[in-house]
Amino acid sequence: MSPRRFLRPLLLATAALLGTGSAVAAPQDDLVWRGDHATGRAIMDDLAKEYAKQKLGKITLQPFSTVSGLDAVANGSADIAGSARGKYLRRAEEAPLEFSPVALDAAVLVTHPKNPVRSLTLKQVYDIYFGRIKNWKDLGGEDKEINLYGIAAPLDGVEYSLRELVYRKGDQPVAVPRLYLNTLKLEEAVTLDPAGLGLSTLANTYANKGVRAMAIEGVEPSVRNVTDGTYPLYITLYSVNRADSPKLAAIDKFRNFLATPAAKEILKKHQLIPYADASDLVAKNEDRMKFIDARVGRDAVAAAALAAGTTPPPPVAAPRATLAAKQGIAPTSDTAQAARENLARAEAKKQAEAEAQKTAEANAKKAAAPKAGPATVAKKDDAAPKKAAAPAKPKVAKAAPAKPKGEAKPKATAKADAPAKPEPAKAPTFGNVSAGTSGN
Repeated sequence: MSPRRFLRPLLLATAALLGTGSAVAAPQDDLVWRGDHATGRAIMDDLAKEYAKQKLGKITLQPFSTVSGLDAVANGSADIAGSARGKYLRRAEEAPLEFSPVALDAAVLVTHPKNPVRSLTLKQVYDIYFGRIKNWKDLGGEDKEINLYGIAAPLDGVEYSLRELVYRKGDQPVAVPRLYLNTLKLEEAVTLDPAGLGLSTLANTYANKGVRAMAIEGVEPSVRNVTDGTYPLYITLYSVNRADSPKLAAIDKFRNFLATPAAKEILKKHQLIPYADASDLVAKNEDRMKFIDARVGRDAVAAAALAAGTTPPPPVAAPRATLAAKQGIAPTSDTAQAARENLARAEAKKQAEAEAQKTAEANAKKAAAPKAGPATVAKKDDAAPKKAAAPAKPKVAKAAPAKPKGEAKPKATAKADAPAKPEPAKAPTFGNVSAGTSGN
């Protein structure tokens, strides 16, 4: 062995012992990152450059899609994945993976700069993705079909996170006819389409003059509005690795780097909020979800059960359950529409039956109420059969007024006449009974 080949590993080991190992990064510090384009563009490009500049190691970037990155980490062909969503528990491939939050970003709906529609409500977003709103005129714009764009990759991070917020179900099927491989291609399509609408992130689009981010509930997507919680559609970006990775020491070193001032400045430059600096905002997540539930008209109890993966209580009528099932599979299909019509008919029939029952009960009470005139007969003919005691007999009606004036009525008559007294006062109304439930 030549002296040079013998001395190189010795020098590296000595440098590490002396605490100067950062000057020359060892090969075991090199990492392979794979993930979605949104995370790659927003975070990793500049972070990898700074990481190399500080001689902490080399990070090779392979941006493609969320699932490809997670699967690459799971099978060992990559060390770190970038994801704009959390762990999907129904995928076995993600079971051994650790998701570490890095930053908060804003999910933004982008359109062409010439589109006159500048803001959407959460309910409108809900209905657009379900295919219920299909024309810009229904949003205050021109009479043009909404050309809705989405990401074709299954369980895409940004798409999943938006649906988790709006529908409480990240894998909710939606009506998006125009699909692209990643947000980069989606944004390119929107820049060419005045009637286009698609989903991206603030970090990806803040410097893109070819698209305009839509306000939600009248609030513009910005770092300030995400930080104070007024912009509701913010999402978490994650760094993902295997818990048993052979390069865990290098991964931990990269994680520590993300908490440094230099890394935080890079995140802020890309309109991101470092996760370590967003504890107050994270703590408000439950209130944020209640706000979204109220705006889209979702029952809070059912929403909480859905988020927990349990069956929403209470049991529902068959037509409503059928509609829920159809909407969950194909919300815009003919079968789903038929289920909606069936539910409407069932509810109309139910209401009509309730009204008929109410009317019948009122008529029965009216018919059963005793009349004041023939009350004395009840005492006189007490032992007679019911047919003879019927107050409808003419003779009985004539006998009542023949009594001398001032004569006291028998006790039985007083009891019989009790219902004729003035009706008791109605129970007080405690304000607007719907006020306590509206918006919850």
